[in-house]
Amino acid sequence: MFSKSLTYLLAMASLTYAMPTPELEQRAVQYKLYTGDGTNWPAQTAWASFDTMWANNQAILSSSCAQFGQANNSPTEIAEILSAIKSVSSSTGVDTRFILAITMQESGGCVRAPTSYGGVLNPGLMQDHNGIHNCNSNQQAQNPCPAAQITGMITDGTAGTASGDGLKQCLAQSGVTGARASYIAARIYNTGSYAAGADLGKPKYGTSCYASDIANRLLGWAGAATPCNLPNPS
Repeated sequence: MFSKSLTYLLAMASLTYAMPTPELEQRAVQYKLYTGDGTNWPAQTAWASFDTMWANNQAILSSSCAQFGQANNSPTEIAEILSAIKSVSSSTGVDTRFILAITMQESGGCVRAPTSYGGVLNPGLMQDHNGIHNCNSNQQAQNPCPAAQITGMITDGTAGTASGDGLKQCLAQSGVTGARASYIAARIYNTGSYAAGADLGKPKYGTSCYASDIANRLLGWAGAATPCNLPNPS
């Protein structure tokens, strides 16, 4: 359990990020659809800073659990997501911005997101591959969600699990470097595979808009619902 003083400090840290400066707010962008193999997609130099992405997503982080019929994230839980992303990024070498983008795409950053099923169980903040950490198992939600579970969810999605890959492995499988590696890794994370040179918006299965959504999130877009209307595979 957190002491009252530590809980207060974490809450204050979250509130600091919840009040972006005008400079950070200016980096919010309109959604742009990207198709193709990622070759001419935005370079990393065009990505928003992590602080800007974090600030732009505060409204969603504070309200996204309602869509699942669960209590919304508390300031302390939001601060713990931030801490987990930074810690796991440091230990895995995966960019904090990519971790945040996938987290927002998969669950809206809701610590009590339910487990989905796509051939395997996909639990938690990052809807990872059969991970053991979550705060909503068998419709039994934990409130508050313990810090260890939050860190575990981010770890499972980024470093991988005993039975499936995380972002680190997907980046390695992309076969390329730079920003394009993240776009291809996003496709792999969503569908489990990628054929070199294929259109990232035309997967054999999965969510067609996934990679384009991630590219936009990395640029600073922070919409709750994507305006992308690419048809999903039937």
